[in-house]
Amino acid sequence: MQEPLSVTNLSKKYGEYYALSPVSFSLQAGEVTALGGPNGSGKTTLLTCIAGLTRFSSGSVKTSGFDLFEDEVEFRKRLVFVPDVPRYYIELTAWEHLEFIAAAHNNQPYLAKNGQALLESLALWEARDLFPHNFSRGMRLKLALAMAFVRPFEVLLLDEPTSALDEAGIEILVERLKDCKRENKTVLFSTHDQTLSEKLADRKMSITQGVMEGY
Repeated sequence: MQEPLSVTNLSKKYGEYYALSPVSFSLQAGEVTALGGPNGSGKTTLLTCIAGLTRFSSGSVKTSGFDLFEDEVEFRKRLVFVPDVPRYYIELTAWEHLEFIAAAHNNQPYLAKNGQALLESLALWEARDLFPHNFSRGMRLKLALAMAFVRPFEVLLLDEPTSALDEAGIEILVERLKDCKRENKTVLFSTHDQTLSEKLADRKMSITQGVMEGY
């Protein structure tokens, strides 16, 4: 069986400078991995390379054997990335964003059945008909999480998911990620929050000046 996430010799260079030195690792189903490191160390670079949002300089990324560039459609069916600062369509309400994502992944029945409960769990149900540009940063991050959970996935990447959440929001996130583990999904999240790592992580990796450790 292919690993849900396999990274091989992945690197990112700007000229002669390595923002991410070559790294290889794989993550297993049901495994939650925390990625630590100081600001500017390369955590976001790694995650955006894996997600295909930053073009890497060498290596490959696969989900369940599907290559990011050779099998991009199948790859993107399986992996979802939630950035630290999500962006939204200015013409769509919060609920319409969920409808858009559900339709894109043929998952409308799930949204119809579970959408209200999902938004209620994130304290967003009453704001469902508002536009995200009117949300606080924490609410925008919760909506991004809802958009991730409303579609099927095997691998979930999160960049600093608690950076804009209050204590209640963090507890909601913890429970959602525990659900992912129970559902045998693979999670990789970057964080400065050691408490979150202790609560959730089966495995810890760190990165300093583009060099990975603990993988």
